Amino acid sequence: MADPGIHTPSDTPTALPPSQWWEIKVVGVPLLDDLLFWRLQEEGCQGTASQIVNQELTVCGYLSLDRVQSIDLQKLAERLHQDVQSVGYPAPDISWQLITEEDWAHNWRDYWHPQEVGNRLLIYPAWLEVPEQCERLLIRLNPGVAFGTGAHATTQLCLRALEQRISEQPNPLSIADIGCGTGILSIAALLLGVQKAYAVDLDPLAIGATQASRELNGLTSDQLWVKEGSLDQVIQQLQHPVQGFCCNILAHIILDLIPHFADITDQNGWGILSGILDTQEPMIIEALNAHGWQVRDTHHEQDWCSLIIERR
Repeated sequence: MADPGIHTPSDTPTALPPSQWWEIKVVGVPLLDDLLFWRLQEEGCQGTASQIVNQELTVCGYLSLDRVQSIDLQKLAERLHQDVQSVGYPAPDISWQLITEEDWAHNWRDYWHPQEVGNRLLIYPAWLEVPEQCERLLIRLNPGVAFGTGAHATTQLCLRALEQRISEQPNPLSIADIGCGTGILSIAALLLGVQKAYAVDLDPLAIGATQASRELNGLTSDQLWVKEGSLDQVIQQLQHPVQGFCCNILAHIILDLIPHFADITDQNGWGILSGILDTQEPMIIEALNAHGWQVRDTHHEQDWCSLIIERR
């Protein structure tokens, strides 16, 4: 029996060009944003956006057409309902529709506005005119069809941690950005004083977005090296270990990567981890301790945490 809170398209084409995407829209109470973001990311959404109007939260996630079938969307909706009801809130209203890349790029403009992060950074939409005077470091982004805008708590935790760590170690030579998305963390690190960033992501859309972000912010390929892949590609590229790294991805992927973090960092290396729910923090710390890392500092926002770690 169809759930009244789940709406399916009335006419689903059978053959569509690869430039089309499913937009999943979830409407509920404002306190649900972290839970909804987490579930959409767990299910593979390559970008999320949110807004609150009249005490009503709308969260949108995006899945490429070639990675999902209609039945998968039905399962995703059911999981979202279960998540929300398990924490005592009414089932949200869930709908989805097919959109083009152009629609997606335009949709960001409805949700996203300039946002200050930390003491020095300003995330700035590419379609807005650059201010004549700005005391902050401007990170210009045009997310397109890859990942988010820096508004999510995990990204902001990473940006603030980067600012803190780089201020303590002026002009570090290089960092790695594992799971770079739009390249926002690499760009922030370079603006804050890092000389070179190595950015990798398993999704080719993210690589294209990072390359576009690099050009948009006036950076060169010598400053920001980008390649599809993960730690293996960074290891192959490095002539010398990096001083630090960022890793803002899901906790279970971080667990798999922890044994290999030392392969890219020098003896005094440090890292910033996020994408970790508060409830997942103990298992991450346990794995870090087992592989020669110690947690120097932690930061929490809503239900998420970031860890600044150092080699022992």
